Amino acid sequence: MRFLVYLIAYPFLWCISMLPFRLLYFFSDFTYLIVYYIIGYRKTTVRENLALALPHLSDDERLLIEKKSFHHLCDMFLEMIKTLSISTKEINQRFVFTNIEIYKKLEAQEKSIALMIAHYGSYEWSISMNAYVNFKGYAIYKQLKNPYFDKLVRSIRSKFKAKLITTKETIPLILKNNKNKKLSIYGFASDQSPRISSAFHWQKFMGIEVPVHTGAEMLSKKYNMNVVFLKVKKIKRGYYEGTFEVLSENAKEVPNYEITDKFLKLVEEQIYEAPEYYLWTHNRWKHRR
Repeated sequence: MRFLVYLIAYPFLWCISMLPFRLLYFFSDFTYLIVYYIIGYRKTTVRENLALALPHLSDDERLLIEKKSFHHLCDMFLEMIKTLSISTKEINQRFVFTNIEIYKKLEAQEKSIALMIAHYGSYEWSISMNAYVNFKGYAIYKQLKNPYFDKLVRSIRSKFKAKLITTKETIPLILKNNKNKKLSIYGFASDQSPRISSAFHWQKFMGIEVPVHTGAEMLSKKYNMNVVFLKVKKIKRGYYEGTFEVLSENAKEVPNYEITDKFLKLVEEQIYEAPEYYLWTHNRWKHRR
């Protein structure tokens, strides 16, 4: 059944990916109407998250952010499909890095790098940075239940020299690469909620105390990696900027959880600046105190 679903869906996805951007966003507008007004996909979750994280705003202001966030969600989903056929040249025009020299300086230190990023803006298109890096790039992700679609997602990412690894694969791979002196960059999307059983650290995020992922920091300390944050900004529809900010060049000497807390503060700044581009559909605050 899963293979049948894949066989039916793949030609449709490929045709969508071949659309010029003007038609792609017309289709996104149509998708938004269905997802938001007819299906109501996770609308309750989004509404609750906005009320928790942005209590200082009025109901009307939060409703406007809610609608814009769903519109952006549809754009981002179709942009991800567009990655099937987009050229390296075009994606590099649409996702521009403002200070790639910061990253290059970290590479020059000949230490592997932990890249921390949030589910904000076009985190999917951040894979385009592999056109500028010399290290082997790995993106840590949650494996899809359908193995055929999972393979498709892996294939899309590998097109831009990024290899997807699951959370279970992460530690053994870093250990192996470190042992073989293979310099690499590992992408951690560390802003979502961890399993409560594996939560080592709690911190306020958007004013609410929650468990937070600490894997990027702990692995950086253990394997002497530099840590950098990638801030993504949406310039206009279909165009983004990525800006690097170094979190640590000597993680072992930084007090525990300081890097993680700094990352969360930077994510908060992104959200307050333009909350409509955050992924509010995830139940980030389900384990709040």
